Amino acid sequence: MDATVILPILKKKLAFLSGGKDRRSGLILTIPLCFEQTSMDELSVTLDYLLSIPSEKCKARGFTVIVDGRRSQWNVVKTVVLMLQNVVPAEVSLVCVVKPDEFWDKKVTHFCFWKEKDRLGFEVILVSANKLTRYIEPCQLTEEFGGSLTYDHMDWLNKRLVFEKFTKESTSLLDELSVINNGSEKGNQQEKERSVDFNFLPSVDPETVLQTGHELLSELQQRRFNGSDGGGGGGSWSPMDDELLAQPQVMKLLDSLREQYTRYQEVCRQRSKRTQLEEIQQKVMQVVNWLEGPGSEQLRTQWGIGDSIRASQALQQKHEEIESQHSEWFAVYVELNQQIAALLNAGDEEDLVELKALQQQLSDVSYRQASQLEFRQNLLQAALEFHGVAQDLSQQLDGLLGMLCVDVAPTDGAAIQQTLKLLEEKLKSVDSGLQGLREKGQGLLDQITNQSSWAYGKDVSIENKENVDHIQGVMEDMQLRKQRCEDMVDVRRLKMLQMVQLFKCEEDASQAVEWLNELLDALLKTHIRLGDDVQETKILLEKHRKFVDVAQSTYDYGRQLLQATVVLCQSLRCASRSSGDTLPRLNRVWKQFTITSEERVHRLEMAVAFHSTAEKILQECPEQHETITDVEQFDEVEAVGKSLLDRLTVPVVYPDGTEQYFGSPSDMAATADHIRERLKLVNLKKQQLREPETTTTES
Repeated sequence: MDATVILPILKKKLAFLSGGKDRRSGLILTIPLCFEQTSMDELSVTLDYLLSIPSEKCKARGFTVIVDGRRSQWNVVKTVVLMLQNVVPAEVSLVCVVKPDEFWDKKVTHFCFWKEKDRLGFEVILVSANKLTRYIEPCQLTEEFGGSLTYDHMDWLNKRLVFEKFTKESTSLLDELSVINNGSEKGNQQEKERSVDFNFLPSVDPETVLQTGHELLSELQQRRFNGSDGGGGGGSWSPMDDELLAQPQVMKLLDSLREQYTRYQEVCRQRSKRTQLEEIQQKVMQVVNWLEGPGSEQLRTQWGIGDSIRASQALQQKHEEIESQHSEWFAVYVELNQQIAALLNAGDEEDLVELKALQQQLSDVSYRQASQLEFRQNLLQAALEFHGVAQDLSQQLDGLLGMLCVDVAPTDGAAIQQTLKLLEEKLKSVDSGLQGLREKGQGLLDQITNQSSWAYGKDVSIENKENVDHIQGVMEDMQLRKQRCEDMVDVRRLKMLQMVQLFKCEEDASQAVEWLNELLDALLKTHIRLGDDVQETKILLEKHRKFVDVAQSTYDYGRQLLQATVVLCQSLRCASRSSGDTLPRLNRVWKQFTITSEERVHRLEMAVAFHSTAEKILQECPEQHETITDVEQFDEVEAVGKSLLDRLTVPVVYPDGTEQYFGSPSDMAATADHIRERLKLVNLKKQQLREPETTTTES
């Protein structure tokens, strides 16, 4: 009888085996009666089930039955005791009826169980709860009888259900596994030719049953079955015998189940291996057929490299789509290769040759296709880099050409030098770009040249020729464009160098004008002395002539520079922006210098004449006065001196009407005072010479 069938009855706890034992090691069967009417049929069913649990050896020791009548009526107790005669007469050794303290005293005299011992087959005693320990140790009594034994009926019932379920499932599973294993051994050869039938599997999962059994065995080994260490109080608990705990039965079932399950696993492994081998063969052929069919056909239609970055990128995108499709099959290849390797490590001798052949075929086709994909990817990447360098170089040439097509209109020589430097840098960058293009192009040509017919399974010489012609055409076109730019750069360089020279000439011519202005300013402000005598004046006159020679050289240098600017402007076909202003300035300052210089010469020459005549007169001795008879000499000195004094007060007048004086008024006054002193000395000399002449006349 299964507990699941009478589970509602068992839950009522009409009777139970607590695990306690009497002094004869017999099991204690407790029947707790209550105020409600107890169904004798249900109690009988419960007793039948409980008494079916212990082993025959355990039953032979006899049972001690505790009938708890403290909450029941006497006639119910009597009925239960009499029923024990029919249910378990041979197994009952003693029946202890726990009576109320004051209720049954009169009724006991009407029915004495001890007089019926021979008829009942067991001894019946009436005892109060506190005196029950005379017959049973307290540690073997549950708490309701004042003992310390802990018992949880629901916990016991749950574990009993687990045990029965395991027993039932394991027994059924053993039968199924035995049928499967025996049938597999008999029909092993026939089953090699057919796939696995899933209906051939056990009805329950062996792993689950084994896990349940191990958990149950663990519980039994801890002696918790038929009792609980966590359901109530913390008293000590004396477990049942091993027979009652069912540990040997569980262990035996587990051993048998493991043995059959091991055989079943080997059967499944063999079937799985055969099925896996068939699946691998099928998948290998699928991979090989696709790679050699649609996969190779996709690559045969892709041979171009594109004529621009955009075209190469489009081809790369198309190739990535092809690679994506191949990747799915390559993933299958990797998985299959791993499966084959695993089978080779654990396979039988008869499967090794077939597995190695499949592996070799799969590897050859996959590697060949992967090499083709890699070659195509590298070729497209090289083409993309080539077109990228070509585009960059083309943009550099366009920028250089645009710079060359714009007319140069710099403001000064430094700007021209900066522009020329930028031009040289751009040309150098173009040279570097062209060199890079040649290297990329040659590398791409080498790849195309190395492309053989096996790459795509056909002759690709025609397609290669188109690609080669395109690459060589791009490099030649860039070379021609670069050569044209170089020629234009040479012309522009010459023009810019001429412009630098033009600005230099204009700058130097302006400097010459500044120098002449400085010379003119020095002539007016510092060249003011006329000398104290003839010798000094002649020296000043000679220095002045040298000073004039310097100014003349400066003027001639400026004129030459301006003439050079005219020639350069004619060569450059442009109008000089500065020479038109510099030439009038140069002529104007030179004219002013010439006028000032002539005035300076004239004054020095007058000073020489004045000092020479004055010194001649002043150096004559009195005895020689007869030689100085010409009055005109004195008159000449006076006239020259006065004329010179007058000259000192007159400014230099330029053609534009402006006037300039030599030196400051004080400087002119000092020079004039010196001349007047000389004139006084000459007049004094004249008077001295006239006195003797007057005396002679009077005589």
